[in-house]
Amino acid sequence: MADLMEIIKQRRSVRKYQEKEVPEAALNQILEAVRWSPSWANTQCWEVIVVKDAALRQKLQETIGPKNPATKAIVAAPALLALCGKLGTSGYYKDQVTTKFGDWFMFDLGLATQSICLAAHNLGIGSVIVGLFDHNKAKDVLKVPEGYELVTLIPLGYPVKTATGPKRKETSEFTHYDTF
Repeated sequence: MADLMEIIKQRRSVRKYQEKEVPEAALNQILEAVRWSPSWANTQCWEVIVVKDAALRQKLQETIGPKNPATKAIVAAPALLALCGKLGTSGYYKDQVTTKFGDWFMFDLGLATQSICLAAHNLGIGSVIVGLFDHNKAKDVLKVPEGYELVTLIPLGYPVKTATGPKRKETSEFTHYDTF
């Protein structure tokens, strides 16, 4: 197993995949990473839809704008994860929202998304986080029930090539001590 900092530093958005299936064992390890992701008061508000069916992925591709660089990845990837969040649970206590930011499901799904991408990368599987699409149409395609929101689509597959990372800010450029 690779060092965590190396996994974080080397993970890239992958939009081109080999024609090679993601083994069920690898997919289960990625889903296990979601299972152990942190969430508000352990609410675990996530639901994950694993989409392998080519016709469904084609319908999901139709919900993505033509200028989105991940448009082709939706159908090219052998597997796609659709992350949904249960509304009204994360960030709530006795059915009352407790945070300034309201429902906390987006934060929890962000944590789960990061877990997916890092676990996949550790297994040699590429991913890209797709958030620019018609969420309501995609919800209909996937039959997501009321009370849940479809937040992101994550294509998974073995990368065609390995990319280098973009320049990153130095920690001193965004770190503050004691006050902003």
